Amino acid sequence: MTLAQSSLSKIMHERKSVRKYDSQYKIPQSQLEELIAEATSAPSSSNLQPWRFLVIQDDQIKKELRKISNNQEQVETSSAIIAVLGDIEMYKNVDEIYNKNFELGYMNEATKNMMIENSLKLYGNLPKEVLTNIATFDAGLISMQIMLLAKEMGYDTVPMGGFDKKAFAQRFELPSHLTPILLIAIGKAAVPAYGSSRLSLDKIAKFI
Repeated sequence: MTLAQSSLSKIMHERKSVRKYDSQYKIPQSQLEELIAEATSAPSSSNLQPWRFLVIQDDQIKKELRKISNNQEQVETSSAIIAVLGDIEMYKNVDEIYNKNFELGYMNEATKNMMIENSLKLYGNLPKEVLTNIATFDAGLISMQIMLLAKEMGYDTVPMGGFDKKAFAQRFELPSHLTPILLIAIGKAAVPAYGSSRLSLDKIAKFI
């Protein structure tokens, strides 16, 4: 079987950025919970999983959010907005993460202790800018998984980086270690999404 024939490839090509949603359709919260839980299989730096989520379903709050999101219609009409946040203090969870890995038999105790010590030493001494870059990179990995899984569940999405991040942090009273990175609108498309072309392989890749 070629990649083009795989079910994953089909989902990838069917996923389009949708900006017109059926405002009457509401995704059950249980499905949103399942979606995010499944997406956490994404890789992350040292498995520290710096992603955090604020899932906004309330219609009035979505109206408020639209005002600080460049008045993008989909913020208000989608079923929910999944705000992807980055935790720049992700290393503080290192004990919980690696102790669980040990308990599950994924590593021995010596490796567990080494990973905990090394992670605290490395990440605990990195500047805020570097930690933010790491969290942003990892947030991108899980965001793509969210959008592909959503399509497999029969829902449409669009990622949005165009919003006032400072105003968002203030409105939702985010602690200083959480930084807003991306908004993902999710729901049922009201009209079909536009298709989009891609640059040819020879323009984007060099094989040596």
